[in-house]
Amino acid sequence: MRLFVLLSRFPYPLEKGDKLRAFHQIKELSKKHEIHLVCLSDQKVKDEWKKEVQQYCKSLNVFELKKGLLYWNTAKQFFTDKPFQVGYFYQKWIQRKINQLIKDIDPDHIYCQLIRTAEYVKNNLNIGKTLDYQDALSKGLYRRAEIAKGIKKSVFLNEAKRLSEYENRIFDYFNHHTIISEQDKNLINHTNKEEIVIVENGISDDFLNYEIKSEAIYELIFVGNMNYPPNVECAEYLATQVLPLLSENTKLGLIGASPNQRVLALAKHPNITVTGWVDDIKMAYASGKIFAAPLFIGTGLQNKLLEAMAIGIPSVTTRLANNALHAKEGEEILLADDAEGFAEQINILLEDEQMQNKLATQAKQFVKTHFNWASSVQKLSDLFESSLSEKRQ
Repeated sequence: MRLFVLLSRFPYPLEKGDKLRAFHQIKELSKKHEIHLVCLSDQKVKDEWKKEVQQYCKSLNVFELKKGLLYWNTAKQFFTDKPFQVGYFYQKWIQRKINQLIKDIDPDHIYCQLIRTAEYVKNNLNIGKTLDYQDALSKGLYRRAEIAKGIKKSVFLNEAKRLSEYENRIFDYFNHHTIISEQDKNLINHTNKEEIVIVENGISDDFLNYEIKSEAIYELIFVGNMNYPPNVECAEYLATQVLPLLSENTKLGLIGASPNQRVLALAKHPNITVTGWVDDIKMAYASGKIFAAPLFIGTGLQNKLLEAMAIGIPSVTTRLANNALHAKEGEEILLADDAEGFAEQINILLEDEQMQNKLATQAKQFVKTHFNWASSVQKLSDLFESSLSEKRQ
């Protein structure tokens, strides 16, 4: 099949969840299908990044969003009922380019990642279309609004309401719909949400086959894009709420790209290190004895948990995060829902090396068994092909 794939970001480097999901899906889909990839981007895309992705594509087009239009189109949404982030990613000159590409390529199916891209193709009625919601974005904003104050609270609530209505409204423009977890599926506000197919993320073999060859530098680590609000909240929570409850010698590593000023400020503590970008994320995970992820506001399946568990790092997270993961408490993962709980679980692991090894071994096997890119992307491929069969009938 000729697949027209539309993304709101260029899927490389793999420092964000949507990029990782898109990259591995494209890589797997290219084994059976002809990929015509179109990416929006609000930053300059380097040639070496394009080279990494181009090998899986028949054609690749990157449209850099014009800076002036970004803010103008976002502001215009005050006069519509669309989410501001949909306005942010929509520019009419790109619409014209996409229309022409679809005409020239004549794809068998269109695949959009995230509702941000849906406006560009929603009115193509003669081609089968699949929308990957990925996460329930509206619920993530509602959760952020719950802990926000002042004007931020109002902004988040407004955008959450718009997102919820748009997630419902855009559903009917697409033949098929996918999402990352059962938890997120249940949060989509549409009467036919049971039709949404769960397509989990996978884990790469290089994580599962990675051998930890050196002693851990930190007792505790958190890994993620350090400019993404839920990750910033996690970093601050570990530093200010959990670390003070642990031994005064406990070292915390906050590892990941683009740390903002709030995260950088945490490095003033003598036992906290903020690394910024690292070339090998596998080594980053291996630098800690325990991976802690106090995720209270995020949605979706957390790649960071999959990666830590695949490497063989015992992990502690919240029940909210584990609702999407479905790891067995006490056997494959430890769970906590407040600072005292996190401190207790972390201390259990630090004091019991046998428990560390048991949790790490069983977590690795759990991820290997349940999260595989080939099998998850096969679900996508089956959806696309069923749409083509329906059209022929």
